[in-house]
Amino acid sequence: MKFTSYWLDTAPKGSGERSATTVEGQTDVAVIGGGLTGVVTALHLARSGAKVDLFEQDTVGFGASGRNGGMATTGMSIGIRDAVDKMGFDKAASLYRTYGEAVDLIEKLVADEGIDCDFARPGKLVLASKPAHVQGFEKTAELLNTRLGGDLQLVPKAELRQEIGSDVFHGAMVDSKSASLHVGKYIRGLGEAAERAGVTIHEQAPVLKLTKVGSGHELETPRGRIQAKQVLLATGAYTRRPFRWHQVRIAPVGSFIIATEPLDASVCDDLLPTRRVASDSKNLLNYFRITPDNRLLFGGRARFAMSNPQSDEKSGKLLRDAMVHVFPQLTSARVDYCWGGLVDMTLDRMVTAGQHDGVYYSMGYAGHGVQMATYMGRQMAEYMSGVPEANTWRDFEFRRIPGHFGPPWFLPFAGAYYKFKDRVG
Repeated sequence: MKFTSYWLDTAPKGSGERSATTVEGQTDVAVIGGGLTGVVTALHLARSGAKVDLFEQDTVGFGASGRNGGMATTGMSIGIRDAVDKMGFDKAASLYRTYGEAVDLIEKLVADEGIDCDFARPGKLVLASKPAHVQGFEKTAELLNTRLGGDLQLVPKAELRQEIGSDVFHGAMVDSKSASLHVGKYIRGLGEAAERAGVTIHEQAPVLKLTKVGSGHELETPRGRIQAKQVLLATGAYTRRPFRWHQVRIAPVGSFIIATEPLDASVCDDLLPTRRVASDSKNLLNYFRITPDNRLLFGGRARFAMSNPQSDEKSGKLLRDAMVHVFPQLTSARVDYCWGGLVDMTLDRMVTAGQHDGVYYSMGYAGHGVQMATYMGRQMAEYMSGVPEANTWRDFEFRRIPGHFGPPWFLPFAGAYYKFKDRVG
């Protein structure tokens, strides 16, 4: 079994020259972080004529952008009904629509740049883990279909076998607009597109220090220093010093995934005959899908812990037990991959973007990063180019997490809270 991301392991490798670049002189924009937010922002800014240098402490896509479930789904992390209760219908509806626009943007970028990443729109299957959750599905579908032009379909328990080869759920809700893709090929393809547009990518080049110089900043890396007129911080859950102000406002929550050996097509037809991406309805949810080469990918927040080899292995065992509970037919299936990554959570589980001390930032995707990091990359490029209305999320306060001083000591307590909610909810 490999303790590495299946997506990164099966995607074409980037250019080795990125780890030997010279860092010196001046640039229009310095982008810190080689995930989807950073790369898409850099791509759009370079297309508009800016000189852009991107700095990544590892390799492009090494963080959350290459470690997720390969799903681009509609719907916010907090749920549309909760969003309406908290901020009113008009605001919630506006934000909800951006998630659908974000999936459309991925499809457009893939087509425009000729990225071969197995993009498809099979839709998403949300499964009721408890009978009471079915009533919530009905209310959500009524709201979206009658007031937001949605096309959600409810699937009663008696018809679930048409969607999933499992008997542990009590009903489902289907959204036809959600997508699946090979995120390793996607992020690396975007990196190549950014380079074609003129972006200089510096890998193995963490930013160690950021100093104000006039109206811009000077960035210090292990390979040299560079001055930039503008700086974008796009490091999400992987934010560390010298960006402490942002770090203590993000909770880095581990999300873990396993992938089986390649399965016979007939087995895949039994597991997920429609090939939709899927998740259950728990707070500590599981999500799963069939990969392009017929593996079952099965993930979730098995443990509220950081990702490292030991933690990934423990979480992998829990995920295998959960997978077999949902799909007993996979009891003897071999697990080929097990890995973890970090999800960037804000206090309100909403995207946050803006400026602090002259540095632009966008983060807080709360498990919806494939689509929203792509979308916010384009939005931040426009915002940094002088279009203030491009930042739809600027009204959300980026609040510090109480008691957060660096290492997220509070994660086990958060995990216990959500486990309790799943037991009683």
